[in-house]
Amino acid sequence: MRLARFTAPGGHVHDGEVRESRAVAFGDGSTVASRLASGDRTPADGASWTLAEVELLAPVERPPIIYAVGLNFTDHVAETGRTRPEKPLVFMKPPTSAAPPNGVIPYPRVVTRLDYEGELAVVIGAGGAVAGFAVGDDVTARDLQRTETQWTRAKGFDRSCPWGPWITTTADMPVAEAGALRLRTWVNGEPRQDASTASMIFDVPTVVSFLAETNTLEPGDLILMGTPSGIGAAMDPPRLLAEGDVVRIEIERLGAIEHVIGAPW
Repeated sequence: MRLARFTAPGGHVHDGEVRESRAVAFGDGSTVASRLASGDRTPADGASWTLAEVELLAPVERPPIIYAVGLNFTDHVAETGRTRPEKPLVFMKPPTSAAPPNGVIPYPRVVTRLDYEGELAVVIGAGGAVAGFAVGDDVTARDLQRTETQWTRAKGFDRSCPWGPWITTTADMPVAEAGALRLRTWVNGEPRQDASTASMIFDVPTVVSFLAETNTLEPGDLILMGTPSGIGAAMDPPRLLAEGDVVRIEIERLGAIEHVIGAPW
């Protein structure tokens, strides 16, 4: 099942699923968030529209917590000149950083070096278990990341986490298969990242277990699993994002997100 939220013709927002090439609303009043909490995977039976007729939204508008793992790909560690971590390096992005998969991503005026990070997103369900997967972008202000001693402003600003386009549940993509997915990123059609989640230093079960040692994982929480090499800041010369740039991130079996960099605010 592919859980989704979407705006239908007329402007009404629905929760439901994407089935084949259609968006189908839940007819029982349930939401993606409630389905994650209950584990109910009963097929949606409400009104439906073609995908071309709807606008896909973030599957959970404001995830309770967005965790993210830094330096989790061997090649990314190498391109940044950092040391391979012995344990997952975890930070958090606030709920206000969540954004639709295909919208416009404005950024704070204080930011001068904006970058992309294509990532596998893990979605938590009932009992702290993995409920599914999605595609995410850990949009990052490299200037703030490098000059400040913490990453909250650099990685947690408003709308810095576009994700979706839907949640592919573990019934369709088991956790055991999340460790061998091709992840690719393009900027304005130019290939930038091309890697496999097999290159992750810490796999999904390891990261989930690590977090659960200290934090109660709630339904709707996200875990961004880190980015591979190919970030703009590591290129020579650096190739950072500017207003009007189009970022596309695709993970096999999970779909793609594509967003435009908007004007600074």
